[in-house]
Amino acid sequence: MDTGKTFLLIGGSHGIGLALTQQLTARGHQVIVLSRTPGGVQAMPNVTHHTFDVLKDDFPAEVLPAALHGLVYLPGSINLRGFSSIKPEQFRDELEINCIGAIRCIQASLKTLKQHAGSSIVLFSTVAAGLGMPFHSSIAAAKGAVEGLTRALAAELAPGIRVNCIAPSLTDTPLAEKLLNTEEKREASAQRHPLKRVGSAEEIAALAAFLLSDDAAWITGQILHADGGMSAIKS
Repeated sequence: MDTGKTFLLIGGSHGIGLALTQQLTARGHQVIVLSRTPGGVQAMPNVTHHTFDVLKDDFPAEVLPAALHGLVYLPGSINLRGFSSIKPEQFRDELEINCIGAIRCIQASLKTLKQHAGSSIVLFSTVAAGLGMPFHSSIAAAKGAVEGLTRALAAELAPGIRVNCIAPSLTDTPLAEKLLNTEEKREASAQRHPLKRVGSAEEIAALAAFLLSDDAAWITGQILHADGGMSAIKS
């Protein structure tokens, strides 16, 4: 198992980001977390937290080390509304946090990522980008852009930097709390998946940790569907 690397997590203090921070530090890695609040990473060993709002703040380039082994962009949104009620500026807001924010962070970190041959970038999409779902037009449009960015960057940055994307279905995280805050909602969500349950933050984080590791050294340009079978199986 590879150890002793340094990873940058944008939005790594809650949900999937927190679970990933815990998994990476447990393997002996150093983690730099940029997020609005320290959340669960406060006082964790091998973690440095810096306050950063991707929608408002300039990227703090001074916190980057000389070499970076990987970057994970985790900020996202879940805003489910009927298409006719969504204003154009709301589509722009979704694009800003899900895609433009990722672009800004990657561009600011690219020089340090290039210092280590075989570094890795992990982005996040959604099952709704590839599977048409009602009330998902704004997030599907934004995450579709993320998937296109993933493939384009993977081509442009090869062979030195690998770029992959995870497309989960609904996952039990604070971001999805409103959709899972009753037993009835949780059960209905579980039944929509062939595996009959909602995913956990730890499961999605484990896939991200794999993509960052040397075990994934021959994987790039991929959209990995961690979605309980929803995108591939009709149950």
